[in-house]
Amino acid sequence: MFKNRLLNTVAIPVLSMAVLAKPVMASTIGYSQTKSQSRQAEEGLIQLAQAVVCSDGAEAADQDACNARDAQRAAEQEAARQAEEAQAAQQAAAEEAQRAAEEEAARQAAEQQAAQEAQKAAEEQAAQQAAAEEAQRAAEAEAQAAQQAAEEEAARQAAEQQAQQEAQKAADEQAAQQAAAEEAQRAEAEAQAAQQAAEEEAARKAAEEQAAQQQAEQPAADAPAAMVTCTDGSQAASAEACPVPEAAPPAEQAPAEQPQTEEAPAAETPAEAPPVEPSAEQPAPANEAPAPEVPATEAPATDTPAEAPAEAPADSGQTTGEAAPAEQPAAEQVVVPAVEPPVDQPVPELVETQTEEQKQEIAADPSQTSETVVLPVEGGAAVLDSDKDADNAGGQASREQRTQLRAAEEVAPAPETDAAAQAEGAQVESQVIQATVAETGTKLDAAPAFAVPTSVTNNATNITNNVTNNNVTNNTIIQNNVVNQVTEVKVIEQIDDRTIINVGNQIVVRGDDRQRLRYDSEETFYEELSRGRTRETIVRSNGSRLVTIYNRYGDIVLRSRITRDGEEYVMMYSPEADEERPQVFVDVGYSLPPMRLTIPVQDYIVSTSREPDRDYYDFLGRPPVERVERVYSIDEVKSSARLRDKVRRIDLDTITFPSGSAEVPLAQAKTLRQVAAAMEQLLEKDPGEVFLIEGHTDAVGSDRANLVLSDQRAETVANLLTEVYGIPPENMSVQGYGERYLKIRTEAGEQQNRRVAIRRVTSLVRPAAAANR
Repeated sequence: MFKNRLLNTVAIPVLSMAVLAKPVMASTIGYSQTKSQSRQAEEGLIQLAQAVVCSDGAEAADQDACNARDAQRAAEQEAARQAEEAQAAQQAAAEEAQRAAEEEAARQAAEQQAAQEAQKAAEEQAAQQAAAEEAQRAAEAEAQAAQQAAEEEAARQAAEQQAQQEAQKAADEQAAQQAAAEEAQRAEAEAQAAQQAAEEEAARKAAEEQAAQQQAEQPAADAPAAMVTCTDGSQAASAEACPVPEAAPPAEQAPAEQPQTEEAPAAETPAEAPPVEPSAEQPAPANEAPAPEVPATEAPATDTPAEAPAEAPADSGQTTGEAAPAEQPAAEQVVVPAVEPPVDQPVPELVETQTEEQKQEIAADPSQTSETVVLPVEGGAAVLDSDKDADNAGGQASREQRTQLRAAEEVAPAPETDAAAQAEGAQVESQVIQATVAETGTKLDAAPAFAVPTSVTNNATNITNNVTNNNVTNNTIIQNNVVNQVTEVKVIEQIDDRTIINVGNQIVVRGDDRQRLRYDSEETFYEELSRGRTRETIVRSNGSRLVTIYNRYGDIVLRSRITRDGEEYVMMYSPEADEERPQVFVDVGYSLPPMRLTIPVQDYIVSTSREPDRDYYDFLGRPPVERVERVYSIDEVKSSARLRDKVRRIDLDTITFPSGSAEVPLAQAKTLRQVAAAMEQLLEKDPGEVFLIEGHTDAVGSDRANLVLSDQRAETVANLLTEVYGIPPENMSVQGYGERYLKIRTEAGEQQNRRVAIRRVTSLVRPAAAANR
């Protein structure tokens, strides 16, 4: 179409002009030339008519040229496209390479960071490993130090034992020398005594003749003259006529030297013989009366000199060998010398006749038997500590006798409350306590040192060796005889703040609690009160004051806490401790009959290892299992297993002390949490509650070392309860008993014997009227 338009607009007009121009040119040019020109023009027109406009708007000679041009242009476009694609591909490749490079850089950075973190972790692991190695080295060093300490302790004990043996040897030599000297003195004394006896016999005969003469002069008096029973069992007209006793062993009473002495009266039953046995150790009461060893059938020694022989007939109706009831003295005096028990003293054997099933049945209901209740385990000792003491002292014979004594006692149910447990005599008016606290004193510059008495008098009933109260001999109840038992006391050794004391035939330890009580204190001062007492006041950071009044021997008369607001909580109050006569160290429970347990053993003793889920608050809060006769001092409670048996106990056997150690591992200290929570709950209800923490050891080692170790164990647990669980130190008292109360009867290193026990003793040491004041 484009070609036709070109033909019509260009080629045809040009051709037409050429045709019209022919006639004009024919006249001047030749025909041939004209024809040639026409043909050329025609060819030019034809060529022009045949020209082709290509697709790009340009003309070409023919379509081939256009196609060639189009092909060239397409090739150029293709080349351009390919160039663009190549450029785009190159650019994409560059971008991809850049992205890959960036990713590689990120990867390398991540790897570098990972490497750094790995290095840091490795360094931390190395540090932890180094710390672990250091801890292990420290533990090994500590173990080595402990082993070295144990070896040093063993060496020290060996040296101590050797020194003790040498001292014993020297003492034996000195005793032998002293015995020789005493033998010489005794021989001389015997000679003098023989001469004096002859003189006294002459005086006695003269007195008898005089008495016979007076009797003859008084025919109305049909009774014979009253005779006085002398210390050697003979009779005389008066105390002056009795032979003078000699300071010699019992064998030296020499009844054979006085064959002319009248026969012993019928009133001297065999039951009187054992108390007279310790008469050889009578020099101790020499400061009391000229003749303290008079038996119970005589008048008191202080009254004897005032009785003239002529007064004897006035006691008409007195039978031979029996003193008149009106003149029978209240007590007989027996001296128990301070003699440290032998190191290798054997433990009396016991014959166990009960089967395991019988032991289990008795433990389930002890009220059904009067026999000694034992732990139903292999080698189990007596459940009650007072029974353990009796077993250790008298063995099988003592156990059988206590069975008879229990059978003679009426079975009484356990009290239901603390107030019901205390007898009426235990009630104390609060005004008395307030007056004691408010007493004016004189301030001291330093803490006082407490005295240790040289002897302690204990009123006991029916003391026959180690048998107490209502003694049964041949199935006959012997009449109760009150005995003034004078127990000698002497200090053996002082170890830090602990004192080893020989009391009669036992050794005990007493620690000074005052340092433990000063925990979290700001100030402590002392005041001197009347009758040798001391008042200690500890001021704490919370504004409260702990007031303790001690007697001269360190026993507690009163202890109370006074809050910042003036509210007072009494923990201990013992009127008996406020007397002049010392009450410390001796077992006042000798005056009580053997205890009879009336509740199941599992309700009397709880083991934390066997009953970890027990309600300790409910258990500790239960009242005593027996009536409390009076309020006792804390030292009386510590000294008497019979008193402690009145209250229940928790055995903290989850704390397993290594042999010879008082340290508690941290993992084991955590086992105190539940017991401490129960104690805290009880203190929230009554801030005046008192807990006794008892320490015990096995039978390995010396008595002295075990006493100190057990006291240290009790103190360690008390300190943990205070410092970790917040139990106030004044609400606890500690006491170590060494190997005296073994749970398992064995001389071996038994783990169960290395333990600490807790008892709530509030109802023993505080009047019920003083609770929650």
